[in-house]
This record gives sequence, C-alpha cells and structure tokens, in this order.
Amino acid sequence: MYTAEERQREARRVTLVGSLLDFTLGIAKIITGVFSYSHALIADGIHSLSDLATDFMVILILRMAHQEPDQDHPYGHARFETLGTVMLGGLLIAVAGAMAYDSVGLMLSGEALKTPTWPALVVAAVSIVSKEWIYRYTLAAGKRLKSDLIIANAWHSRTDAFSSVVVLFGVGGAMLGAPWLDALTAVLVALLVAKIGWDLTWKSVKELVDTALPEEEVRELEQAVMEVDGVISVHSLKSRLMGGQSLLEMHIQVDSHLSASEGHYIGDTVVRRLKSRFDNIEQIIFHIDTYNDDSQLFCNTLPLRDEVEQALQSAVDQINPSLRWEELMLHYVNARIELELKVDSFSLKECELSGVELQSRLREALKQHYWFSQLRLWLAPAHG
Repeated sequence: MYTAEERQREARRVTLVGSLLDFTLGIAKIITGVFSYSHALIADGIHSLSDLATDFMVILILRMAHQEPDQDHPYGHARFETLGTVMLGGLLIAVAGAMAYDSVGLMLSGEALKTPTWPALVVAAVSIVSKEWIYRYTLAAGKRLKSDLIIANAWHSRTDAFSSVVVLFGVGGAMLGAPWLDALTAVLVALLVAKIGWDLTWKSVKELVDTALPEEEVRELEQAVMEVDGVISVHSLKSRLMGGQSLLEMHIQVDSHLSASEGHYIGDTVVRRLKSRFDNIEQIIFHIDTYNDDSQLFCNTLPLRDEVEQALQSAVDQINPSLRWEELMLHYVNARIELELKVDSFSLKECELSGVELQSRLREALKQHYWFSQLRLWLAPAHG
C-alpha cells in the first residue's frame, strides 16, 4: 500500500522517463523526416513532441491530486486526477480526429509526394519498439499505483506507437507503389485511439458524478461486513470513487442492548476488516444502528432521555417520593423504549417495598405512555 508521497514520487519518475523518450524520438523523427522526404514521419515527430505537453500536465495534476486535505478540500484533492484523466481522454479523441482528418484528406487529394527513403523506415521501427516499451512500463506503474491518470497517459504513449505503425506501413507502401495504404491504416488506427480515449473519459466522468461501485463489488463488501462478529445487518451502503479509490458510507446494525462503546468498536472492526481485505478503499464512514432504520418499524417521534426521566420520576413519586433510583439505561427497540432501572436497595427497604412489587407498579404507571415497552429493575447494593 503506497502512501500519497510514495505514489507521487513514483508517478513523477515514470512520467519523466516518458518525457525524455518523447523528446528524443520527436527530434529524431523530425530531422530524419526532413532528410528522408517523409511528411508522415515529420508529423509523427510533432505528435511525439506534443506528448511532452501532456507529460508535464500529468506531473502538475498529480502534484495537485496528492496534496493533503485542507480547509477548502477536506476530502483531499484526488478529483484533480479524475479531471486530468477526462482532459487526457479528450486529448486522445482530438488526436484521433486529427489523424483521421489528415488521412482522409490525403486519400481524397490525389497529391503526389516524393518517395521516402529507407532511414524513415528505421526510425519508425525504433519508435514503435520504444513507445511500446514506455506504454507497458507506464501502464504497469499506473495499475500498481491505481492511477487512472497514469494509465491514460500510458495509452497516450501507445497512440504514438500506433502512429509510428501508420508511418511504417505508409512509408513501406509508398516505396512499394501503394501510397493509399498509409491513409487507410491511419484511419483505422484513429478509430482505435478514439475508442481508448472515449473509454477513459467516460469512466472518469462517471466518477465525477459519484457513480456507485458495480453491484457485484457492493455485494462482496456487504458480505465482508456481515462476517464481523456482532453485526446483525448492513444497510444504506453508499459507494463512490475518488481518484480511483473507493469511499464508502454504511449503516451497521448491532444488538440494541450493547453499550455505545461496544457498538462503535464493532464498527471500527468492520473498517479494519474491509481495509485489510480491499486495498482500494480510501475512507469508510459508518453509522451504528440498534435497529434497521430503513424498515417500517422505525419511529422518529420517540422521546429523548429528559422526557423519559421526567415520566419515570413522576411514576416513582406516585409510589413513594422518598424512593431513590441511581441509574437509567434506555434501549430504543422496535419503535418503542425499553428501560433498565437501577434502584438503591437501602432506599427500597426504607420505603418498605420489594423489588418485584416496585417493578410491577412502575410498569403499570408507565404503560400509559405510547413509547413504553418494558422495564427491568436492578437493585444496587446498599451504601455504607
């Protein structure tokens, strides 16, 4: 699992390697194209140099994306990476459109060009091998770092390899007397590049509008939560992506009679279990329920402690004003409230009441309240 700093450092190193290769190939293609009479190779060299701009854009966006959360961006800056992927995918589509436009124009123009010479073939072949290597190198890093932006840049590098394939076929076809082969191959490659650009752009657009994770992944997450001891159910699970990492929100139902600390610890255990099992989870927000608040049994009109204590004290005063109780625990279960009451046994003895009698009389007094479910009485040892 990479830290934000490690991800940024690795991403920067990979992108700088690609930038150096783009610069070297771009200059070599342009110079060779001029002396070998290959307009296609010159255009391909300009394409390679244009990759430098996208490489620097990737470095800039990654630097922004891996900044720590701040007051204006409390959830972090990962969406800058997503936005950058949309821009890079759009650039791939634009490059594909330009390649197709030029190729179709060449097919329709009937313009006669000088026959290229063999150095153009050699440079095109070297470009194919080099760009295919940098594509695989960058793609592996992007998958390792789980960065859609680096993956998009890898595919951008491969478009340069595709265009070099076009040059290779075009130059070879021209030297063999079939210049139309250059333009036809270029159109087919342009369609493939456009498809890659569209897939990357559409995936990132879905992330920007908070599209949920695929249903099978959500089911797998729910199953992992249910495997944690103490979890009764998980519901209201919401998911989204940010910078290729998952953000989750969920309600976890536990037994209604657990203490707040135990319920919260079960939730913390769920978080640890999910993050150890799924390495693409960035953040989990959970809410502990003692009932399923998605069900029809949920009631949002039950009183809070102050009102319940007033009703209880009124019932106690009716029985004996001198009776003292020490602790009250409330359990909100099935749209009603269960009470656990701890009473001072010495006070109970002074009032000449038994525990069974007091419990019975309190239940009778409290049943008039719509929220009352049941009462359990506990006797605290006498003080002194």
